[in-house]
Amino acid sequence: MSKAIVQTVAGGPEVLEWRDVELAAPAAGEVLLRHTAIGLNFIDVYVRKGAYQMMTLPGSPGMEAAGIVEAIGPGVTDLAVGQRVAYVMTVPGAYSERRVVPAERMVPLPDDIDDSSAAALMLKGMTAERLLHKTTQAAAGDTVLVHAAAGGVGLLLTAWAKAIGCTVIGTVGSKPKVDEVRRAGADHVIVTADEDVVARVAEITSGRGCRYVYDGVGKDTFETSLAAVAKYGHLVSFGNASGAVPPVNIAVLAPKCIALSRPQVFPYIAERADLLEAANNLFAAMRKGIVRADINHTFPLAQAAAAHQELEARRTTGQIVLLP
Repeated sequence: MSKAIVQTVAGGPEVLEWRDVELAAPAAGEVLLRHTAIGLNFIDVYVRKGAYQMMTLPGSPGMEAAGIVEAIGPGVTDLAVGQRVAYVMTVPGAYSERRVVPAERMVPLPDDIDDSSAAALMLKGMTAERLLHKTTQAAAGDTVLVHAAAGGVGLLLTAWAKAIGCTVIGTVGSKPKVDEVRRAGADHVIVTADEDVVARVAEITSGRGCRYVYDGVGKDTFETSLAAVAKYGHLVSFGNASGAVPPVNIAVLAPKCIALSRPQVFPYIAERADLLEAANNLFAAMRKGIVRADINHTFPLAQAAAAHQELEARRTTGQIVLLP
């Protein structure tokens, strides 16, 4: 018997319950993992609400975690009992003390990458890596706009883009978040409650706009992003924090020949070779200090509902980790 956060219906944070669960022994190609740290992401909110149909109810949310292999199923030859690993998967279930998982989705953790940092960055870090290097090819000299720059992915995009040599403009919802985004490397920070984003971007870029716009907010910022992107630029809409973007008439892209994409990280890492490449690129960036696991909030796993409340109220910055 083990403990997990379980929900039986879609809904608000109150549907997340701390329960006893039974675990089967790992089958062929599987391992039993004891979680040591669990990452909390906004996608967990979408899953909890039922906006993303990724979890069969009753079920446990959570897409990423780090832990220690406790048992190995038949046919697993590249992992060992006691080995430290981390993962991000499309099947929720990380909000648990223990979990049986596919061995092929486990990423061995190097000795210099700690469990909490890995749990905090597997999903958000690889998302930032893929957005910058696969969805786009951000390069030195590019001017980029990062919406919600004080959020988990936003801080990583800001820091990584700055390390590449980009001029980074970040948006935040309130003044208290400005300093953190500047520390991450932003050249300019726009407070959306006080400033006109489009006008400020035009002022900063002398009217040219931004080569790349990374928009994880969705409905509330989409029109702003269209107006802020440069001619021949690329608008990357990768999240729905404020709700889904309404249907778009693609003719609106024509005047500036804008490229529009709606990526997510999972197709990029579906193959194990791509998963390991993205993870290794992330670990290398962590070693160099390009990106950091700024874990500003930790909660006991049993208090996952409280963590969700804080995240949805936008009272958090950086990364959130749940500790079993």
